[in-house]
Amino acid sequence: MAVIDQRSELVFLYDIKDANPNGDPLDANKPRIDEETGINLVTDVRLKRTIRDYLFDYKGFNGEDGKDIFVREIKNDDKSIQDGKERAKDFKEDPKKVLEQCIDVRMFGGVIPLTGDSITYTGPVQFQMGRSLHKVELNYIKGTGAFASGAGKSKKTFREEYVVPYSLVGFYGIINENAAQSTELTKDDVELLLEGIWKGTKNLITRSKVGQTPRLLLKVNYSEENYFIGELKNYIKLETGLREEEIRDVSDYNLDISELLAVIEDNFDKIESVEYKVNPRVEFVSDSKKINLSNLDLFEELDI
Repeated sequence: MAVIDQRSELVFLYDIKDANPNGDPLDANKPRIDEETGINLVTDVRLKRTIRDYLFDYKGFNGEDGKDIFVREIKNDDKSIQDGKERAKDFKEDPKKVLEQCIDVRMFGGVIPLTGDSITYTGPVQFQMGRSLHKVELNYIKGTGAFASGAGKSKKTFREEYVVPYSLVGFYGIINENAAQSTELTKDDVELLLEGIWKGTKNLITRSKVGQTPRLLLKVNYSEENYFIGELKNYIKLETGLREEEIRDVSDYNLDISELLAVIEDNFDKIESVEYKVNPRVEFVSDSKKINLSNLDLFEELDI
């Protein structure tokens, strides 16, 4: 499969209810909040981990048949966790073998520690920090645990946690065809990337993440070399009649894509296609009218 030769931009929106989309280990694992704006933050590292975990669990990138994930937790015989140098030795410190087998390095790049040196690959797929499209509030929850607080005691332990009642989180990303030449990112890899974003988010069924639902995935493909619009997520606005902190469901708002459609129209001659996947519960509007993406020029539905 040939290396990609086309630049693309990505927008991914997903929501989460009564859960913690990305805890801050330095702040009691609370959901990350921009204190000045009340916006919920999710790191790009969290999204990349979602993609890696999906590819490992569901697509066979588990170290067998020449398909692997480079950045994953592997325990040694003594139960200690491998460091980067030990991981590189799994591939005989051969960068070519790492690129051939490890899809996450082809996507996101990485540092491969070698004896006396290291090799750094810049990832062709980059994401900004995820940010909610509205202000959120934190809910503090306290409950009882399953076990006694100590041997011979009758009282149970208490658990404490913070969750967001609702958050619609948006990520912006870019696929750089120039960096892809170094990591040898292919079209098949990109298709797995999109599947990992959508299905990985949907299948992230842990106690703190259950309740996540992918809502929109856009991939704008450019026909003009080295060109892209930039910051596409910022052209999507959330419209609601509620206070933003009161939003509890996707039915509480519309997504206004007037500005997005306008900027796509302005760059019509530079865009080859706009691929999309949308959850059926999402309502889009443009100039106060409901919009169906399937009726728009250049828009093609993704088969995920």
